[in-house]
Amino acid sequence: MGFHMKTTLEIDDTVMAELKREAARQGRTMSDLVETALRLLLRSQRKRGVIPVLPTFRSGGTLVDIADRDALYHAMEGR
Repeated sequence: MGFHMKTTLEIDDTVMAELKREAARQGRTMSDLVETALRLLLRSQRKRGVIPVLPTFRSGGTLVDIADRDALYHAMEGR
């Protein structure tokens, strides 16, 4: 059997009412539902913590100065 710790939390009245209804509907304790929800939250945050490395590539540099309107039109339309 695992170790359990009692703690005090401040929970909004509307959230507490929903928790009580859901616990009764599922036939589970409020503590069990809260623990399950916290485990799911913490597990999902651990999975999100790893950000994959984005690929890089060499583009060969710029072909046209986009601030130069005439050069841009020339590159786009072949003028």
